[in-house]
Amino acid sequence: MPNQSFWEVDSYFKKADFAVIGSGIVGLNAALQLRHLQPKAIIVLIEGNATPLGASTRNAGFACFGSPTELISDLATHEEQMVWNLVQQRWEGLQRLRQKVGDEYMDYESFGGYEIFKTGEEAIFEQCVEQLDELNRQFFQITGERTTFSVLDEQIPHFGFKEVKHLIYSKLEGQLHPAKMIIRLQQLAQAADIQTFFGLKINTIEEHSNKVQLHFENAWTLCAEKVLVATNGFAQQLMPNLAVQPARNQVLITKPIPGLSLKGCFHYEQGYYYFRNVGNRILLGGGRNLAKEEEQIAEFGLTDKIQQALIDLLHHVVVPNTKVEIEQWWSGILGIGDVKQPIIEMTSPRVGVAVRMGGMGIAIGSLIGEKAAEMLVG
Repeated sequence: MPNQSFWEVDSYFKKADFAVIGSGIVGLNAALQLRHLQPKAIIVLIEGNATPLGASTRNAGFACFGSPTELISDLATHEEQMVWNLVQQRWEGLQRLRQKVGDEYMDYESFGGYEIFKTGEEAIFEQCVEQLDELNRQFFQITGERTTFSVLDEQIPHFGFKEVKHLIYSKLEGQLHPAKMIIRLQQLAQAADIQTFFGLKINTIEEHSNKVQLHFENAWTLCAEKVLVATNGFAQQLMPNLAVQPARNQVLITKPIPGLSLKGCFHYEQGYYYFRNVGNRILLGGGRNLAKEEEQIAEFGLTDKIQQALIDLLHHVVVPNTKVEIEQWWSGILGIGDVKQPIIEMTSPRVGVAVRMGGMGIAIGSLIGEKAAEMLVG
């Protein structure tokens, strides 16, 4: 690569007050909040790819905060107050996202969500039913909605499912177009005079007493007073000691299905499987639980085992007796950990992190980005 010119160093690469690494939902919201807190600051947003590849534009577009089985599993493995605090963060994050972006800019639709229970899963269904009153009580304290969850078995014939015996409805869930969401946030960042670089990959972060120096793969550099790492599933590439691991999720979308009656977000097996309508198509993804160790990887790709499991679920359960063709496959990289709690912390005096969204980036990303900006400003 050519050396940086004087003009470039004196303009594009002038020392910034704040540099945010990662232009997904967390990074964009952090940059926007930094502008709110520091109206005159020089704020730079750095993205290593043409688009924020990890999960922000490659997820399923679920505006949700957890299915009953996922919540019950979390309550059994995490401190109870932590679980409800996380639900609170997810709920608040969704409200911030809708207020900031606007429903019309991201195709937000309030169709609700459902958890499906197949033949042979009576025990887990009954466990959920026994705890619905308590779940609803807790959600009322957070959302003000008295009945978030309810059994809705009578809707099974309407959706046309096969092998599904029970449905639990989640009233407050919605769905959106994640790439349109990011595009709108990018527009807001541009309007806020936040400079964005695409295709600049960072090799190392070098901290000094009076600055942080970012070294790019093309041998260029940029300095900032403070830096925020918001690369979620890829965070260990820059900060190997962070307690966040990548997790690959595989996704398919069908060609249009004439007369499709299915609308809403659907969860199965603690959210490890999920599907929804996108207009008159079906998007279906997940299956990471079939190969957790193999899928704990920061590389995009598809595997026969998980693809076949998703195909079987599509044809045998979701749209049985219907000719359905798959149009496209892709994968995304999540950031997960042993604890379902985002990491928002200063790892040194001038470098902070906001990572480990746990597959709930749409719900929690706006709030986490704002909190990270407030942390960075101090």
